Amino acid sequence: MEQPILSIQNATKIFGGGFLSSSKPIVALDRFSLDVYESQSKIITIAGESGSGKTTLANMILGFTPCTEGKITFNGIDLNQMNGEQRSFYRQEVQAIFQDPYEVYNPFFRVAHIFDMITRHFKLARSKKEAQELIEEALNLVGMRGGEILEKYPHQLSGGQRQRVMVARAYMLRPKLIVADEPVSAVDASLRAMILDIMLRLRDTRHISFLYITHDLSTAYQISDLMYVLFQGTTVERGNTAKIIEDPRHPYVQELIDSIPVPNPKIKWNMNIKLPSEEVMRMKNTVGCRFYPRCPKRMDACTKAFPPMVKVSEEHEVACYLYQ
Repeated sequence: MEQPILSIQNATKIFGGGFLSSSKPIVALDRFSLDVYESQSKIITIAGESGSGKTTLANMILGFTPCTEGKITFNGIDLNQMNGEQRSFYRQEVQAIFQDPYEVYNPFFRVAHIFDMITRHFKLARSKKEAQELIEEALNLVGMRGGEILEKYPHQLSGGQRQRVMVARAYMLRPKLIVADEPVSAVDASLRAMILDIMLRLRDTRHISFLYITHDLSTAYQISDLMYVLFQGTTVERGNTAKIIEDPRHPYVQELIDSIPVPNPKIKWNMNIKLPSEEVMRMKNTVGCRFYPRCPKRMDACTKAFPPMVKVSEEHEVACYLYQ
């Protein structure tokens, strides 16, 4: 049986609530599990509204923040127990693309410095000529040429150019997995389509898997194979992306999809929505389903324990007592 290259097992992240803290503990991510296999390159969407735990999950996978409970392993090795050599290898195999690429640039260095730095650090080339060929290949993949951008400073590039440079940089390392945190939310429609197409090509021709973190269900529907929908840090629905979008089962996912405006000026979008406060929804129902205060189909069982995952069809699971 194939071992996953990345395995997330009941990963939980809790902020606050320490011995010297007066604030109540906030569960940002609760018992999240996911396996990524090298032989099955896929685009896996992590979807949900703001505060659902998407970016917390990305930070845990990238090693920026440790798990409070559970663990994340790469090739069977716990991220928290890796030595320096193993961690360096992990950072080569698992790359990231962020929402705002400008934040990861050093404004005092030209764009060429980004590529020169990783070429030297990871020993990707044996000569300057070989390094230049690697850089040019990566830039050509994202529709750019080295002669046009390498000698420029980050502020001289457009937002779309900066984002494509980040994709090229990640690709240069030939990773097994790229964590893409809202990679197209800050670019216009044409560049959004280009970046999504690049992700599809990297999946199909270079066999690179993606964790695509987004709140945009339309782009997820276009490109992703699997989807995990988070609400208040918990997984409420997971499985085949098309099945979840076309036939949502969890009341939260149904509301999420129904909230997308219909492209018809004759159909008005309902703007009168009243929601409980974030704190009430996080704190009041820590034992049961966190969607309980908003759920139109809630029942007594929802307050007693968080509902287990139930298989509703092939490649489609939902955490809801309605389907037990």
